[in-house]
This record gives sequence, structure tokens and C-alpha cells, in this order.
Amino acid sequence: MTTEIFPLKREGEITSENSFLTYLFKMDKKLLHGTHTALITPMQDGQVNFADLSKLIDRQLVSGVSGIVPCGTTGESPTLTEKEHLQVIQETINQAAGKVPIIAGTGANSTIEAINLTKKADSLGADAFLLVAPYYNKPSQEGLVAHFSTLAEVTEKPIVLYSIPSRCGIEISTSTVLKLRENYPNICSLKEAGGKSTKVSETVCALDDDFVVLSGDDGLTLPFMACGAKGVISVASNIMPGIVSQLVALAAEAKFEEARKLHLKYYKFFTDLFCEPNPVPVKNLMHLKGLISSAEVRLPLSPPSPANFLLLEEMSANVNFL
Repeated sequence: MTTEIFPLKREGEITSENSFLTYLFKMDKKLLHGTHTALITPMQDGQVNFADLSKLIDRQLVSGVSGIVPCGTTGESPTLTEKEHLQVIQETINQAAGKVPIIAGTGANSTIEAINLTKKADSLGADAFLLVAPYYNKPSQEGLVAHFSTLAEVTEKPIVLYSIPSRCGIEISTSTVLKLRENYPNICSLKEAGGKSTKVSETVCALDDDFVVLSGDDGLTLPFMACGAKGVISVASNIMPGIVSQLVALAAEAKFEEARKLHLKYYKFFTDLFCEPNPVPVKNLMHLKGLISSAEVRLPLSPPSPANFLLLEEMSANVNFL
């Protein structure tokens, strides 16, 4: 049975002294700090490979990551069926067995769909939720407030907002984050993938001390942490969980000179990891290293170009995958 990292409200337990909000305000926000792996969804012959998934989760736990994020963009959430989506979340929760927080990706560009996924993942035992800004339909900031407010009302567990303008066409503005935070204390984190340290600085200055900003880009983790971010939701940690965790730990301890050396050592790797649309490169690297049985991705994603596959082979040969 999964140990609850973020305590839940139970029937008969709620009193003025012992309410869920009391639990929430006492929650150790540092559980959202650190390295959280944006887990790939291994596939083979058109199906999710749950045997590989189980091995990957075990490897993450042994490597000492702070948390696992199933069914984000790296997990190919847009092309998973609802059944697969929930099965992957369930497998991750079961395998982790309460050792680290499971931040389930349950966002969608349909509020109704996001509500459905969030409620179901909540009932499965997810510890928190990663909710991306709605993509393609490009709502206004007022629409974002209404969307995320509706979602915050269907769960009492922590919510990590996900701002990635390159994929969504819109940014979750700092004023929107502040408005949501003021009204919903369970909205307590932002995955920032807009590529700007100024946005991290602005958010850290505007929000309260308990609000957690996480980098959404491995190549910017160190600069973002220098500006006040508390960790990363990482693609690279699928491959090198130990190294990414070490980098984040050094930055968290303000050992920036040591962190800088590690950052620069792997910076080209972090950027080359996006030579093709994510998660194509990371899956190919993991397959080359024997971590998964197949590098298969679902359409409309496709295999890497010959030139980029040669680059990935070179990366595989030259990088220590720890």
C-alpha cells in the first residue's frame, strides 16, 4: 500500500484544529524540491511496455531522485489513450510505494478532460499533479485563471503549474500565478520552461517563500536555481539520474562553483538531447544503452534523422550514464 507523502482528508477527521488546510500549510514544501524525472513511457509494437517501465522506475528510485513525473510531454501523454495514461500512473505509484512523490501529468487543453484525468489519478493515489497550460486553443490569462481554478477545486493535493510557451503558444504570467496562489493554496509550484531567468526571478520575487519554482529545461537548471528555483523536472535524469541529482544538490547547497563545473561538463549533452522533438532523442539514447527494449515513439513523432542518429550514437559512446 502506498505511503501518503501528502496527507489526505479523511471522513470523520476534519475539525477546526485538524483540517486539510492545516495539513497543507504544514506540508514539507521541500518534497517538491530537487530532481523530479519526467519519465518516458517505453513502448514496443504499438503498446506500452510495462516490464520496461517497471525497470525504469526501479532505476530512478535506486539513483536517489526526489520524485517521478509520469505522463508529461516526455511520457507522450498526448498520444496515450486514457486507459494507458491511468495505467502508467498506477504502475508508477505502485512501484514507487511511497518512497518519492509521484507528480502525475493530468493536464489537457480541454478543462473537462483535465478534470477527468486529475480526479482519476487522485483516486489512484497520485501525490500531486502537473498541469500544463492549455495548448492550441490559446486561452487568455483570464481563461487560464478559470481553467486552473476549476482544477484546483477538484483536488486538495498539490498542483504544479506548467508554463511552456514553445509548445502551448501562451505563457502563464506571473500575475496569473499570483492570483491562483492567493485563492488556492494547493497551487504551490511552477515548472518554468520558457527559457528566461528573468521569469524565474520575477516569480520568486512575487510569490511567497513556500512557492516552489522548478526548471523545465536541463540546460537552464543551474541558472534558474541561481535565481531561486528549487530543482528541475528533468528529461536528462531518465538517462543520468545520479548526475542531475548531484548538480541540483550542489546548487541547493549554494556550492555554485562545483555546480557550474558539472553544468558546463554536461551542457552540450543537455542541449543535444533536444536535437529532435522530445522524447525521440532520450528514447534512442536509452535504447542504445540497453535501458529499454525499443526506441519506439508514437506518431506523429518519428525516428531521428540519420545525421541526428549519428549524433546520438556519439553521445551514447561518450557520456557516463549514471
